[in-house]
Amino acid sequence: MAPTGVDKHRWWKDAVVYQVYPASFLDTNGDGWGDVPGITAKLDYLKDLGVDIIWVSPIYKSPQIDMGYDISDYKDIDPAYGSLEDVDELIKELKKRDMKLMMDLVVNHTSDQHSWFLESRSSKDNPKRDWYIWKPAKYDADGNREPPNNWAMILGEANSAWTWDEKTQEYYLSLFTSEQPDLNWENPELRAAVHDVMRFWLERGCSGFRMDVINLISKVQDFPDAEVTVKSHKYQPGDKYYANGPRLHEFLKEINKKVLSQYDTITVGEMPFVRDEDEIIRIVGSEEQELNMIFSFDIVDIDNAPGDFKLALHPWDARDLRRIVTRLQRLMIDRDGWNSLFVENHDQPRSVSRFCDDSDEWRDTGAKLLCLMQTTLGGTVYVYQGEELGMRNIPPEWDPREYKDVETINYWKKMNAKHPNDKEKLNEARKIMQKKARDNARTPMQWSAEPNAGFCNLAGERGPWMRVIDDYKTVNAAAQVYNIVVGQMSVWQFWQRALRHRKQHKDVFVYGDFAPVGDESPSVFAYKRWSEHEAFVSVLNFSGEEIEWDIPADVGVERWVAGNYTADEDVDKPKEGKLTLGPWEGLLGQCRVG
Repeated sequence: MAPTGVDKHRWWKDAVVYQVYPASFLDTNGDGWGDVPGITAKLDYLKDLGVDIIWVSPIYKSPQIDMGYDISDYKDIDPAYGSLEDVDELIKELKKRDMKLMMDLVVNHTSDQHSWFLESRSSKDNPKRDWYIWKPAKYDADGNREPPNNWAMILGEANSAWTWDEKTQEYYLSLFTSEQPDLNWENPELRAAVHDVMRFWLERGCSGFRMDVINLISKVQDFPDAEVTVKSHKYQPGDKYYANGPRLHEFLKEINKKVLSQYDTITVGEMPFVRDEDEIIRIVGSEEQELNMIFSFDIVDIDNAPGDFKLALHPWDARDLRRIVTRLQRLMIDRDGWNSLFVENHDQPRSVSRFCDDSDEWRDTGAKLLCLMQTTLGGTVYVYQGEELGMRNIPPEWDPREYKDVETINYWKKMNAKHPNDKEKLNEARKIMQKKARDNARTPMQWSAEPNAGFCNLAGERGPWMRVIDDYKTVNAAAQVYNIVVGQMSVWQFWQRALRHRKQHKDVFVYGDFAPVGDESPSVFAYKRWSEHEAFVSVLNFSGEEIEWDIPADVGVERWVAGNYTADEDVDKPKEGKLTLGPWEGLLGQCRVG
C-alpha cells in the first residue's frame, strides 16, 4: 500500500531515472533492433553510473508507425523487443540490484490495429464505437467534404488531425498520425479498461509510469475550430481545446483512487502546452492525489519560435534559462509540488548540440556543464541514454533519407512540396532538422569502438535500424567508463561523481532551498542551494566566450569543490571578487551557511 500522510523525503524524489529508448539501446539477437535482453545486459553499467529507476519507452506490440507509441496490445510485448518472459527477467534482475522499472503508459491514443479500434471502426453500432472520437463530416459551400474542425495534426502540421473512415463514413480524431486514433475518455468503460492495463503491469512488478501526453485525454466536447495563428497553414494548433480539458483532473484523480493509491508508485506526466502555475500544482501538489510530477517543457522549448510549430529556431541566452529555472524551482518549493529535471529525451535533440557547442573542442565541456546544472537543482533527475556520454546530434552532412521519424519525414515532405526548387529554403529546412529533429536522440547507443558502435553484431550488409553517429570510435561508453587519464574525467565519470555527490548531499540538492545569485547576465546563470546545515553555489557559463563574473559578497564561497575543466575536487579559483570563467565552464562551490 502507498504510504499515508505527507512525507517530504520519498524514494522517487531521491531517485535517478534513466530513460532507455529500446530500439536503439542494445541488440542481442542480431536483427539490428534493440531488445529487452539488451537492457538487462547493461544493468550493472547503469547501477555503476548511479541509476535507480529504468524508464523504458514503449515495448508493447505495435506496428511501429511512431516507434511504439502506436500500441496494438497493452498486455503483450512486440516480438522485435522480446517477450513477456524477458520483461519478467528484467524486473527480477532489477530487484537484485535494488532498482526499479517504470513503464511508458500511452493511453491518449492507440494504434489503428488495436482490437479496440478494429471493433470501433467495424460499424457505427459496435459497442466499442464510443471508445474513440468519431464525428460526421462538414461540407463547404461547394459541397466538398471537410473535417469536423480545423485542428492540425501534431506530427504533421500540414495535415488535419481528423482521418476519414470510408467504411463508416465518419472522421475519427487522430492528433498524432492517422494510425493513432484518440481514445474517448468520456466513456467510463474505456477508462476502466485503461485502469485494468495499469494494474496488469503493477502486479507484474513495474513500479510506476511515465504517462505519455496524459493532459490530452480530456477534450472540449463541442470540438470548436482553433484560432488562426499560423496563417500559412490551412490547419491550426488546437491545443487550447484538446490539452488540459475540462475533465482532466477528474480523470487523473480517478486513476489515483482506483489504481495508484493501491501501490507505492512513481508517476510522471508528459504534459505539453502546460504553463499555468495553478494548473501545474493541481496535478503535482502533494495533497492533490493526482501525479508525483510532470515534465515541464519550458527549457526544451527555449529555442522554439513563439507562436510557431516546433521545427523552427529561436535565439536564447542565459537570462531565459535563469527565468525558466527560477520560476519552476520556486513554484515547487513555495507550493509543495515536485519538479522533474531533464534537458533531453527521445522527443528532443541532443542537449550538448542544442544548448552548448558540440565541436570536438567543447563537446566534453558542454556535456559536463549540463550535468552540473541538472544534478544541483531540486527535483527528480532524468538522464536519457547517451546523455551520460555527451552524444551529439546527427551530423549536418547526412542526407535527409537517413532520418526515420514520422515527424521529420512529414516536415521534409511538406518543405519539398512548398519549395520544390528553392535550394535556400530546403537548406534551411535541413538545418532545422539537424538541430531539432527527434531522430537526433534516436541513433544507436555508442557502447564501444567496435563495428556498429557495439550496438549490434551483424554479418553481411545488414546493419542497425538507424545509422550510427560517425564519431562512435572516440565517443563511446567503453572509452569513458575506463578512462584513466590523470587529471581528467570523461563525461560518464563526471556524471557518476555528480550523481554520487547529489545523493550524499540530498538535503541540499534534492530538498533544499533555491535562489538565483548575481545580476542577470546573457552568459552566466548562477544560483545557490542550501539546507539547514549546508550550502552550495553553481556558476554556469552558457557561452563560448571567456567571461568575468562578479561573485556577490553574500554568497560566501569557502571552496570550489568541482568544475568541468578539471577532475580535481578542490578547484583553484578566486572565492571573492572577480571570477574568470572559460567558455562553457561550470563551477560548484561550497558556501558558508546562513
